[in-house]
Amino acid sequence: QVQLVESGGGLVQPGGSLRLSCAASGSFFTINPMGWYRQAPGKERESVADITSGGSTNYADSVKGRFTISRDNAKNTVYLQMNSLKPEDTAVYYCNVGVRRSLYSQKNYYWGQGTQVTVSS
Repeated sequence: QVQLVESGGGLVQPGGSLRLSCAASGSFFTINPMGWYRQAPGKERESVADITSGGSTNYADSVKGRFTISRDNAKNTVYLQMNSLKPEDTAVYYCNVGVRRSLYSQKNYYWGQGTQVTVSS
């Protein structure tokens, strides 16, 4: 089984910054990719950013230039640095990772429990 523990959410004023962390633990061969999704009230869950073990990244257009995703492979942890936050960034943010238990096993995806990010003055 794989456990994901998220941290770093909270309340911040517009223009402020937050850093989210998601640490994976358990039994696995590889974790790839690692990413972040978010879901605002009344809206569908959307991809925010993801990163491969080699460091290749993808970002939603709405966060490009403001958010930075990174990972520490030794710690099996992914981070999301969020700068210049806007009220429309308010959502529950979820970590999502792809895990293989062995070289030839299928890839399964796991979700974190979610962390609330609220951008408001």
